[in-house]
Amino acid sequence: MTNVATYRVQLRDGLDFAGLTQRLPQIAALGVSHLYLSPILTAAPGSTHGYDVTDPTTVDASLGGIEGFRTLSAAAQDHGLRVVLDIVPNHMAFGLDTPWLVDVLRHGQASPHAPVFDIDWTAGPLALPWLPKPLAEHAADEISRDGDWLTIDDLRLPLHPDTPAGDDLDTILPAQAWQLLPWQLERDSITHRRFFSVTSLIGVRIEDPDVFEAAHACVFALANEGLIHGLRVDHVDGLVDPGGYLRQLTDRLGDMPVWVEKILVTGEDLPDWPVAGTTGYDAATMIEQALTDPNGMARIDALWREQTGIEGDFHNAVTEAKYEILTDELAAELRQLIGMAKALAEDDSHVVGPEMLREALTELMVAFPRYRSYIADPATDDTVLWRDTADRASDRMRDRATADWIVDRILSSDSAPAQRLRTRIEQVTGALLAKAHEDTAGFRFNRYIAANEVGADPDHPTADADAVNAHLSDRLAHWPAALTLGSSHDTKRSEDTRARLIAITHAPDDWASLWQDACALDAAQGLDLNRLFYATQVSLGLWGEPDAADRVADHMIKALREGKEVSYWTAPDEKREGRIQDFVRALLADWDSRRPDTLLNLCKLGEGLSLAETALRLCWPGMPDIYQGAEGTLLQLTDPDNRRTPDWDALKALPNGETHADRKADLIRTLLALRRDRPDLFAHGTATWDGTQLTRRAGDDGIAVGLGKPEGETLWTSGTDAPWPVSIVATPLGG
Repeated sequence: MTNVATYRVQLRDGLDFAGLTQRLPQIAALGVSHLYLSPILTAAPGSTHGYDVTDPTTVDASLGGIEGFRTLSAAAQDHGLRVVLDIVPNHMAFGLDTPWLVDVLRHGQASPHAPVFDIDWTAGPLALPWLPKPLAEHAADEISRDGDWLTIDDLRLPLHPDTPAGDDLDTILPAQAWQLLPWQLERDSITHRRFFSVTSLIGVRIEDPDVFEAAHACVFALANEGLIHGLRVDHVDGLVDPGGYLRQLTDRLGDMPVWVEKILVTGEDLPDWPVAGTTGYDAATMIEQALTDPNGMARIDALWREQTGIEGDFHNAVTEAKYEILTDELAAELRQLIGMAKALAEDDSHVVGPEMLREALTELMVAFPRYRSYIADPATDDTVLWRDTADRASDRMRDRATADWIVDRILSSDSAPAQRLRTRIEQVTGALLAKAHEDTAGFRFNRYIAANEVGADPDHPTADADAVNAHLSDRLAHWPAALTLGSSHDTKRSEDTRARLIAITHAPDDWASLWQDACALDAAQGLDLNRLFYATQVSLGLWGEPDAADRVADHMIKALREGKEVSYWTAPDEKREGRIQDFVRALLADWDSRRPDTLLNLCKLGEGLSLAETALRLCWPGMPDIYQGAEGTLLQLTDPDNRRTPDWDALKALPNGETHADRKADLIRTLLALRRDRPDLFAHGTATWDGTQLTRRAGDDGIAVGLGKPEGETLWTSGTDAPWPVSIVATPLGG
């Protein structure tokens, strides 16, 4: 069966297996070859995404359970669709709905499930920062014992079998394998590995062979039964040994393709792992860079700097954010690293104090340029990477010797303390860059937010033909089956929203006029201009949606809190949030009433750029991934906005007219049919980009995606009167 394209569906939040089964005919009618599902294993009650797994041995009953999944998979295969499943080996839900964890809470290290979780038992009982206030402030009627359970507020906690009888907390609590704390103390007290800074998710020790088998038992059973045909591995960089895990996984799965959620920075190559490739953020970045106009980008940069007075680049913003995060959100992880480094120093008889270790570890992780390294993986050699990191870090250090000692030990020592420190540093650098890049600087450096994406490089928002062709050649040579996404449940803005923002680089005068008008509104007076730059771009991205005002206003709360400059998740400034919400509501109302030509032109340009992005993505080396609803116009922001349930009935009716959604749906169907009918051209043919045209060729066969009208037999066109005409033409050899 030909690999044509995946169609990603977000289950839960109103969509279960039975509901999706009813939608299979319209998904199959697009021409895709794979149904690509969000996690289906049992997750926390009410989970909207499934990444907070509570029981990896069962299919979630709320979705329909194993029988519902069997029905869905059989129906999908009847429609010619293979099933790709998203799995989460890195973490599970850290809560009382996780049976394995409850057993660990009751029995401590004696539990057969204790090896599952990444817990530092040397630090004492497992810290549970779940209380809304200190335990001493709870009234007597808020605490009660019922046999081998202790209830505090809404928490029902298991008691150790050796717990003394009675209700005296002074005798009950010391007997437990856990320690209950107020949530405000989590960064000073946590003893488990978290997913990023999310305390409610606990790391899984998937490197343990028994844990690997137990955590994958259900997935392997689904594969053996022929119910799934591919896997997407979530957050592979969180694992102790990503390469070793993937080799173990693919050894068990045979020829089943595996894609990894691996975020690559500029100039970084995917390690030589036994996978089909990444989930496609690298391709999405390159396509966006190819479509961004460098001349217009320079003018937008000048306008933004003139208006805001900001002089630094995105790298500076990320660096500043890293320092802040290591003293706040990841302070617990830094504290743990200092303890591990101190243990290594004692093992080495190396004299170094905790503050010297704090400085060295901080500067090394801030200077580290990627998400993580893979020092122990034979498929990589990260020696030079870490030596260069030490050189960069030394510019900010009083004592370079400590940093050099740490790098020497994590690169060369096989001692247990050195291995623990190496692994933990590699895990933390990924969390640090993700929090600093995607979740902080991405909401501060607001010059051109189309480039503030997962895996993108806002300091380099454009790419010339040489850079694009190098990327195309690498994909064809090494990762011809990698995914190529446009939108996902994690993208900061969906593909059509980004297309509108790319349009401002092609019409910078229109953008400048729109911006000036926005600043003149009464609601804009006294607001920070950098944040207004962001809010105006977001408003442009969603204008015209029926509920745009509410969605943009809700999003601005998240934007301000993620930016962590004037409002925070732990200390929200509702007054400031309210003022920026008033601005976006006033701006969108003004646009609704005036419908300025500048706005209409940018939206029309965005429609053309959306079709160009879609055409390029579906002809790019690799396998295109279509996110739910993206077969039509998809205007979305950061989660939870990007996990909204699609209007399935409206999508089913496409194409049925001349709107952008109709043209996009028709383009997708046309290109997927071409991919199905001419597999060699897309799987093995060459790919070249000349700045306006992507040409694919295999033997005598060829097609061109032109931003304009290439020569050849027209297979599809958006029309020559479009503001950004896109055509697909056949270019047989000699054509």
